[in-house]
Amino acid sequence: MARRDYENDPAAPAPNSLVSAASVVVVGADGRVLLQRRTDNGMWALPGGVMELGESIAACGIRETLEETGIRIEITGIVGTYTDPGHVMAYDDGEVRQEFSVCLLGRPVGGALRVSDESFEVAWFAPAEVGALPMVPSIRKRIEDWHAGHAPVVR
Repeated sequence: MARRDYENDPAAPAPNSLVSAASVVVVGADGRVLLQRRTDNGMWALPGGVMELGESIAACGIRETLEETGIRIEITGIVGTYTDPGHVMAYDDGEVRQEFSVCLLGRPVGGALRVSDESFEVAWFAPAEVGALPMVPSIRKRIEDWHAGHAPVVR
């Protein structure tokens, strides 16, 4: 399914959905960050996705990271909460989702890198390399917030 992100774009379609989601900044012992290149928009992103009924936000981040990257993690903190109504994601099935995401901080505890049906590339990057990668602004904000070392952010 294709996806298009709109950030503060007056031409964006009106949202018709609000879904709880998690993303995770996974940081290895060497300081590199785990990213995936998404199949729905071709952009680099943090692992993450929609929270399921009966699941905590931490469990969601752990599950999504494993499903999308092959890496098992533990949650070590929170980067921030991102709820900008100016950021919407339009899917080709007609859903237009308003952002509601909690970005968690995690560290790897096992597994091996692999792609999934949601990613066609998965890799570790030094923070200095991330700026050159194609990425939607909302994901870049999360990485910048983590890298700046701020207390948890609410946006």
